[in-house]
Amino acid sequence: MKMIEVNNLVKMYKRARKPAVDGVSFSVGKGDFFAFLGPNGAGKTTTISILTTTLSKTSGNVKIAGFDVDKEARLLREKIGIIFQNPSLDPQLSAEENIRFHACLYGMCGYRPAFRMMPAAYRNKVTALAEIVGIKDALFKPIKKLSGGMKRKLEIIRSLIHTPDVLFLDEPTQGLDAVSRRSLWEYISDVRNQYGTTVFLTTHYIDEAENVDTVCVINNGKIAVCCPPDEMKKSLLRQELILDAEDRAALTSELSALGLPFTINGRVIVPYQTSAQDIIARLQTKLTVLKIHEPSLEDAYVDFLNKNAGIEMVPADHSNARRMR
Repeated sequence: MKMIEVNNLVKMYKRARKPAVDGVSFSVGKGDFFAFLGPNGAGKTTTISILTTTLSKTSGNVKIAGFDVDKEARLLREKIGIIFQNPSLDPQLSAEENIRFHACLYGMCGYRPAFRMMPAAYRNKVTALAEIVGIKDALFKPIKKLSGGMKRKLEIIRSLIHTPDVLFLDEPTQGLDAVSRRSLWEYISDVRNQYGTTVFLTTHYIDEAENVDTVCVINNGKIAVCCPPDEMKKSLLRQELILDAEDRAALTSELSALGLPFTINGRVIVPYQTSAQDIIARLQTKLTVLKIHEPSLEDAYVDFLNKNAGIEMVPADHSNARRMR
């Protein structure tokens, strides 16, 4: 089942010379973890704003959880949770009151005015989430007394309180410390495994997208590449063995005899496409240096931006893609 369907999406702002989003198409399956990456000004924020009904589109078709973004916006909003890039808290309320107001909009709290009178399911979930992200002690403090990082954690709780079908994360860990970042991702992984929640992520921390099912890069308003992270890495960068030996001449001679290409740049660099272990097992020369370089998603992403080259698009229907472990 497709939880997000985007077909030929276009957004043209008034007096702009070209569209901010120009014919974008992709889909995301139920329970998938989808990363939407791109440089500043590429069209990420415009796209996620349209998907979450906070911005109208110029043309194209968008459905979230089966609901049309134009015709069924109210029903669509009931199915999604959002962590916005910019703060969106009410400074006149306490931390818990911000959460409760959001929960009441989703029919979770009836008409009871006080936290102690809220349904047990709500109170237990608020307390558990506050402990996970590390603001349990600040839950009843006024917003104006919270630090920027604590406000960010509060927005995370608010977006998850109603267990949405689709969770939009727009720079969700901005302002969080390393421990809080890890706790958040562990919780989101648990939510996906338990409830089958679909996660749509935009982030500048590319390592956070390393384990996604699909990574989609938008550049100049167009989709440049949309595929699993491993495919993106293999299409852009080489896996390499970094070797050396006391008898380097014997090592390079052996590599040549095995038909393996190599370069020498301080060490002997051997690119490979299959198995590093197979290559190592075939070498007889005693090695003094042995390193396996596996490019990260961040390596591939930076390489792509530096080259600024288009890549043939992989079809963006990954409804049966692997789950994050």
